[in-house]
Amino acid sequence: MAPGEPIRAQRVGKEIELAILFADVVGSTRLYEALGDVRARDTVGHCVDVMGQATDNNSGTVIKTMGDEVMSSFPTADDALNAGSQMQQAISDNPDFADGEVEVMIRVGCHYGPVVLENRDIFGAAVHTANRMTSQAKPGQIITTQVLVEKLGKDWKENVRQIDIASVHGHSEEIVLFEVLWQTEDVTAMLPIIDLERFANQKLGRLSLRFQDCEAAVDAAQKSVTLGRGNNNDLIVKGNLISRLHARIELERNKFLLYDQSTNGTFVYDDGKELFLRRDDVQLNGKGYLGLGKAVTEDSPQAIHFSIKEK
Repeated sequence: MAPGEPIRAQRVGKEIELAILFADVVGSTRLYEALGDVRARDTVGHCVDVMGQATDNNSGTVIKTMGDEVMSSFPTADDALNAGSQMQQAISDNPDFADGEVEVMIRVGCHYGPVVLENRDIFGAAVHTANRMTSQAKPGQIITTQVLVEKLGKDWKENVRQIDIASVHGHSEEIVLFEVLWQTEDVTAMLPIIDLERFANQKLGRLSLRFQDCEAAVDAAQKSVTLGRGNNNDLIVKGNLISRLHARIELERNKFLLYDQSTNGTFVYDDGKELFLRRDDVQLNGKGYLGLGKAVTEDSPQAIHFSIKEK
């Protein structure tokens, strides 16, 4: 594929290599609470327009928009980072997005790899990896993979830093994460290279889950479990307020992270602390229980009990 060639010119079903970028508005639910429906809708729409324009300005194609999120593709890795940087700068420097009531920020994730084009959409493991990079990013960050970094030109390679490793669905091994330093002053804050061998040799713990007569575990052999009312979940919990795929727990960097993916949220009781989680994640630390879709007590039949044992 020639640089700058539109995706729509590619033959349907053909596998091509592209840079894939996801960008979304952080905390859009809080925006609606703070600004009201009309102003929040206009603000999110403005952000989406900015992200789309940055895509167009850098030889990219907007594949789709999904509420507060944009998915774009680019012929080169440099194009993707140029676009991501432009998105961050345009939104962080725009006074319309910082009126004193609420700060509007975005997060960006990208990856490079083979995709299949079909009906002006793209599919494949590379798309899922790019999307996962967005979930790894904090507000104001651009996070990418070693695969994309290896495709960069000299200038951008000097403006990325290796920050972490993570388990990603679809990858048998942990992958290396890089932060893109899109602000010039960030370059002076470079971190040392991560010792991957040291991480690989760490002893991992085990998180045990118990719901009524059913049990599941997250450990080095089974790094992810899902919870929900759908029959394909590792731990099936029935209830009108429970989503088909309600939540998942993953072992990442020797930490157990709970990701809520539901409509009604997850109630977390961890070592005496209470937390309500919706479309967000939290680290589980000790011993406690979960309530899917509604608050529960420790002795409730709907409580999912968990405990972590360190090795």
